[in-house]
Amino acid sequence: MASHSIPLLVVLLGSLPAGWAGALFARKLAEDNRPSAFMMVGACVALGVWAELIMPSVPLLGISCVLGWALLLLATVDALALRLPDILTLPLIAAGLAASWWLPDHDFAGHAVAAVIALLAFYMIAAVYQRTRHQEGLGLGDVKLAGAAGAWLGWQALPYVVLLACALGLVWVGVAVMRRGRDAARERIPFGIALCFAIWIVWLYGPPELFGPIF
Repeated sequence: MASHSIPLLVVLLGSLPAGWAGALFARKLAEDNRPSAFMMVGACVALGVWAELIMPSVPLLGISCVLGWALLLLATVDALALRLPDILTLPLIAAGLAASWWLPDHDFAGHAVAAVIALLAFYMIAAVYQRTRHQEGLGLGDVKLAGAAGAWLGWQALPYVVLLACALGLVWVGVAVMRRGRDAARERIPFGIALCFAIWIVWLYGPPELFGPIF
């Protein structure tokens, strides 16, 4: 019991500075919008405890906390300012590639390939949408966040991340339409929130096998 409580205590202690720093950082990146520091600390604590319940080892727990807190910051900025800054997404790609050395598969090459595939695929989707609809569908921040998903999770998990994020995005739009009418369907949505949540779920639990493996 004592050995189990030590990682939890470390997570709780680490959540406090992570939450306060995240709130300050989000205030700068979201400009006039200011998230609550107490809410950010509480969310960091919740993510840390969630990871502690799932992760089998202390190193993976530490890596999970870093990922979860970074995704929380990205989702917060996207919710407040509808953007995913390079200062967050690009280091997250690099961190995912570095973390791949510590994962059980030790497949750095596979994670690097997944990052490139995700970047190219999302960039092509964004470019095609821009050309056919003459308006922005996916921002470059979403493209880079998809690259981070590939770097952290590997190419096998990417289809599940995309499916889950798209499902969440459709739910978001559906709720908005029910509340505000059809005009809400043409509004920009913070798709980065859905991507962040999908990355977190697949990181903790692995790709779902509800309909059998995709590959």
